[in-house]
Order: sequence, then C-alpha cells, then structure tokens
Amino acid sequence: MKQSFLRGAVTLLVLAASGRVSVMRAQKEPVIQPLAVAGLAGRAVVVLPLTYLQGDARIPAGAIPTAKQAALRWADSIMGDALTERAPEVQWVLPKEVRRAARKAPGLVADPDQMGQAVMRARFRVVPDPLRAYLRNLVAVAGGGRHVFIPSAVTLAVDSSGVIHSVISAVVVDARTGDVLWRSEAFGYGRTASEALEAAMASIIPAPILRE
Repeated sequence: MKQSFLRGAVTLLVLAASGRVSVMRAQKEPVIQPLAVAGLAGRAVVVLPLTYLQGDARIPAGAIPTAKQAALRWADSIMGDALTERAPEVQWVLPKEVRRAARKAPGLVADPDQMGQAVMRARFRVVPDPLRAYLRNLVAVAGGGRHVFIPSAVTLAVDSSGVIHSVISAVVVDARTGDVLWRSEAFGYGRTASEALEAAMASIIPAPILRE
C-alpha cells in the first residue's frame, strides 16, 4: 500500500515537472503578433533602418552580403518590399527616404543609422531617451505622422536539416508620446536567407485575401 502511494506521488511529481517544462518551453517561443495595418491606412509611417543583424556561422557563403552595411541594406530592402506589397494602404516612409530627409536637415536630426534603435529589442513599454527625442525630430522632417516602425533586430540561423530560420523583433511606436503600440517577434523558414526573412515578414503582415 505504501509503495503504491509512493509510486503515485512520484508520478504526480513527474507530471507536474513535465508540465512546468512545457510551459517554460512555450514561453521561450517567439510571439507572433500580426500588425493591424487597417488602423494605419492612409497614414504615413516612418520605417527606421535596421542596425542589428546577427547571422549563424553555418549560413552558406553568398546567402547574405558579407560587409555589415551591405547586409543591413539587404535586410532593409526585403522588409521594405514586404511592407509596401502587403500593406499598400499605408504610406510607408522607407529607410532610403528617411536617410535622404535626414541629410537635408543637418544638425536638426540624428543619423537614422546611429540612433540606437536596436535597444528596442528589449521589452520597453516606452521608448527611452535619447531615442525618443530623436524620433520626434525625425518624423517632423521625414514627412511622417506620428507612427514609427522599428525593426530592432534580425537573427538568422541554420538548423540541422540545413533550413534557414529567421527571427524579426519589431515594434511600432508613437513618436510623440514614446508609447510602444505594437510589438512582435516573428519567425520564418526558408531554403535561402531571403526566403526566411520574407516568411517572417509574411507572419507580421499576412497577405490580403483577394476576392473577385
């Protein structure tokens, strides 16, 4: 009788521990929160350049540019294309336009590639200074409204089967108040780095349903 009781107690402890492990694993999974673009329709949204890109050493040579700035521009291009193609109702002010606007206002705004926006990969509820002040000035000269899309980090890794896995950490913030309005960690898989990054963007902004 005592042995049966002990076996039962041990079983319960094992199940409880398994349950805790399952919950912990689930909490570590990226949280995909699609962007509700309907609320941004007709509005100008500034898109900051990416400044944090981390790649796995196992990524095939030539999959992404080897030079840092070229790799960041490569990711900017893919994400920008996805934003404009998947949400054409939003007036996206892409990094290339943002840089051009900043160059026309020297001394008034910080360099869009040097604002420290990668800090937003941490779970801030309000944009910290000095980034918050930089954003207010930037949207004023870049023709944006008050919303800013910040891709704070992109990581690329290769799994055991050779498939490339990408994760995009991104936020949308209110440049006037500094409030974080939306946050997501989106992931995607592909045979190439471009496919993986495109898949991650597709989970942020699902393709519109076309009806005849």
